[in-house]
Amino acid sequence: SARAFLAGMNEWRRSLSAKTGRSIDREGLRGRLASAINVAIGRDIDELSDRLNALATIGSVAPFVGLFGTVWGIMRSFASIAASQNTSLAVVAPGIAEALFATAIGLFAAIPAVIGYNRLLHRVNRLEARLNAFSEEYLNLLSRQLDGMDSQ
Repeated sequence: SARAFLAGMNEWRRSLSAKTGRSIDREGLRGRLASAINVAIGRDIDELSDRLNALATIGSVAPFVGLFGTVWGIMRSFASIAASQNTSLAVVAPGIAEALFATAIGLFAAIPAVIGYNRLLHRVNRLEARLNAFSEEYLNLLSRQLDGMDSQ
């Protein structure tokens, strides 16, 4: 990411400008570069992952909301049976219809949320792997540049 690149360049500039007549602590600079780049990558991944929490919550909670509606509808059917002392379809049907509708709504919300969460999580993981590969290449480039500098 641009943030990782800038973090590395900023650390490079700060470390080299602070040298002023002293030799370069190559290992210290390499460690600071790696740390700055990894922190920037971590922040990017955290920002992307935070946005997935809503999908994860919907995907895990929606079936329970649907189940609650199902139980409520069936309880209404039993209450209708008890109140009318009749088990005909006309007495039971409204509560069962509500129960099935509640189940459908819960699934209608949960299934796309889980699919979206899984797809986006896969993309975030792929991006993290690519950023880590970039980080390694970038650190190698900076390390070679550092090895080519005078130690004075």
